[in-house]
Amino acid sequence: MSRTLARLRTVTGDRLLLQAGRSLVLTPYAEQLRQRLPALTREAEALLRPPEYRFDVAALEHSFTVRAGEGFIDLVGAPLMARISRAAPGVQLRFTPKPDWDAQPLRDGKIDLEIGTVRTSAPEMLTRLLLRDRYVGVCRVDHPILSSVGVSVERWVESGHILTARPGESLNSVDVALADRGMQRRVSIVVPSFTSAMQLARRSDLLAVIPHSCVGNTFAPDYAALNGLQWFELPLSTPAFNVSAIWHPRLDHDPAHRWLRAEILAVCLEAYPRDPVCSRP
Repeated sequence: MSRTLARLRTVTGDRLLLQAGRSLVLTPYAEQLRQRLPALTREAEALLRPPEYRFDVAALEHSFTVRAGEGFIDLVGAPLMARISRAAPGVQLRFTPKPDWDAQPLRDGKIDLEIGTVRTSAPEMLTRLLLRDRYVGVCRVDHPILSSVGVSVERWVESGHILTARPGESLNSVDVALADRGMQRRVSIVVPSFTSAMQLARRSDLLAVIPHSCVGNTFAPDYAALNGLQWFELPLSTPAFNVSAIWHPRLDHDPAHRWLRAEILAVCLEAYPRDPVCSRP
């Protein structure tokens, strides 16, 4: 108490409490502070108290910026927007390209949410698993490689390939698995997205490797076939991977952002129910 009083005397420039026999008395300035302090305390408590309001999603007017791959936008974008529009007609989704895994746009607030694999070194980012995915092969319908039962790794490697890679990206899990066997596929062209790889495969004899989630889902079960493509199991084992929602902690408790994350999770659970192909958590 004595140290606190000493600090207060230094800050205010007033002695505040004085000895009066065996007791202490307030100085005139301390009397003024005592009269004002309750109101100041209530004001400070009100300022620091979390806002008390009822979140009304139907009245929400907001534009969310989401960074996601083209495959997610093509296959999940429409049912997601339909779901959001029913609950919050004033909400807009603005999808942006995903050229890399840089977390700085999340830190800067340039994007609200990212959908994809977690490859950021930013330790503060929060994530929520949306689904488990794995790689499969894809080619045009009636491709010669489909003429036999099953696709051998030797025949698959001998074919021309489309590689999907972003700038600065090193070998992916498919090429690592091949290297473990002392093999290497012949890459004829490199593209920045799985959607581009699919479009090239449908118009050529080249083969592509894409996530199984890009083949189709509950909302578009025949997506690959309608685009002139046939998918097949890869002739080598590659690990499954997580597709997650990624966001910065400052938005973790924001009611609108929490609602958006819940909507995205719900539509992913509906699009990719638990099964051996793409599974949800």
